Amino acid sequence: MVIIFQLFAARAPLRFSELERRVEGVNQKMLIQQLKELEKDGIVTRTIYPQVPPRVEYALSEIGLALGPSIEALIDWTFMRRETETTARSGKQE
Repeated sequence: MVIIFQLFAARAPLRFSELERRVEGVNQKMLIQQLKELEKDGIVTRTIYPQVPPRVEYALSEIGLALGPSIEALIDWTFMRRETETTARSGKQE
């Protein structure tokens, strides 16, 4: 989910190194495995540019982009939940 969210938030293809920076706590091997799975499932596309050093970019496919409304709803729910928890904590401290 974190990889999909980062690609969705970027609204543009991301290089592997940029994804690695954006996905906290992931090691290179795990990121590669997850990207391969997402590509196999048709959610992510991988573009290799023939240059030195090779440039590889990842982006959401049409199927991946179709997850957009669900991702936005999940983000909205997360913010709503945080606000509710913050309000509840503030009320308990008084």
